[in-house]
Amino acid sequence: MRLKFTKMHGLGNDFVMLDGISQRIKLSPEKIRALADRHLGVGCDQVLLVESPRTPEADFRYRIFNADGGEVENCGNGARCFARFVRERRLTAKPQLLVETSGGLLQLNLLENDEVGVDMGAPILEPERIPFTADRHAETYPLDVDGEVFTIGAVSMGNPHAVLLVEDVDSAPVATLGPRIEQHERFPQRVNVGFLQVQSRSEARLRVFERGVGETRACGTGACAAMVAARLRDLLDEEVQLHLPGGTLTIHWSGPGQPVTMTGPATIVYQGQIVL
Repeated sequence: MRLKFTKMHGLGNDFVMLDGISQRIKLSPEKIRALADRHLGVGCDQVLLVESPRTPEADFRYRIFNADGGEVENCGNGARCFARFVRERRLTAKPQLLVETSGGLLQLNLLENDEVGVDMGAPILEPERIPFTADRHAETYPLDVDGEVFTIGAVSMGNPHAVLLVEDVDSAPVATLGPRIEQHERFPQRVNVGFLQVQSRSEARLRVFERGVGETRACGTGACAAMVAARLRDLLDEEVQLHLPGGTLTIHWSGPGQPVTMTGPATIVYQGQIVL
């Protein structure tokens, strides 16, 4: 199978973009792992597949596959890259798009300077919908990890996130604690893990250990989840500059029941073909 692809990134969170409308594509976990392999394939954190929508109100459908071959529900940085990709491929000329994902519908707005705004929808806080095992909803939860108890926020942005506050994100144990929380039994579908350092009411720093990927240079849904978890504890204002290793996202959230919006860049690296 010969595939045309575009390599893109959002703040260093990188993707192989596949147009499943103009070419026939049949992916398997093995093919996804081959594409994502940084030594033997193209190399990426996720593979994104563009398809025709299943619901009449949507403009497109896109599917998200982690580097390990597993399909996931949502990806904020991928959504921004998706919006620019379909415009560059001349699949649409619309400045606003409604896109179908496994996590629900997303509204995307193409802005100037290759930036894209994403309406990520209202965060999900009920434990059973995240999913997360807890007796009731709370702003924070104690989480026992091999006998050590951590305080976390639990949020879904269409995919599950655990958020920990840290004093210094540079020295946070992302590589060691991240995978232990990712696989924690209280998260039955595993979880993305964010390590958040609040610098002021309008600025914060974040590192994310992504489910099925490992630490990435940026995570859009992780940034939104971190904003929600910190706002619920009254640590941040409605709009925040959130600094990740790959760059900065602008996140806005006015409170429970309201959508989270995210604005940031989407960058094309190169186009190519690969035989799988």
